[in-house]
Amino acid sequence: MATIVSLNVSEAKGTQKQPVKSIELKVDHGITGDAHAGKWHRQVSLLAEESIDFMRSQGLSLDPGAFAENITTRGLELHTLPVGTLLGSGEVVLEVTQIGKKCHQGCEIFKQVGDCIMPREGIFTKVIKPGTLHQRDTIEVISSGQEDS
Repeated sequence: MATIVSLNVSEAKGTQKQPVKSIELKVDHGITGDAHAGKWHRQVSLLAEESIDFMRSQGLSLDPGAFAENITTRGLELHTLPVGTLLGSGEVVLEVTQIGKKCHQGCEIFKQVGDCIMPREGIFTKVIKPGTLHQRDTIEVISSGQEDS
């Protein structure tokens, strides 16, 4: 079981995500009030703080949300989860839809250290069951994508 370290949203695309204490998630939408919400497969992004720690070891001072992830976790190797995995926290269920993504052109972190962890270790999900998440809630794998295939 893992812990939610930070919840982060941005009102407009291309702006830095800001930490919030809680988020409301809706099916076929994502996070209420987040610019990246919508009816698509990358409604909610997650990144493990352990991945951020690796980038910190490269000399960067980074807060959770620095990689534009909506949910920062600790205690779960997110990037090892197969597509189709279900994650649960309280009533909320998220389905992993994508591992990593192409990095934005001119990513500031890549410019600084020549590397960025989000394209390799960030994951994307869609909302299967709605609800509210709070900072410090637990989150766990409730079904591995491998078992269901």
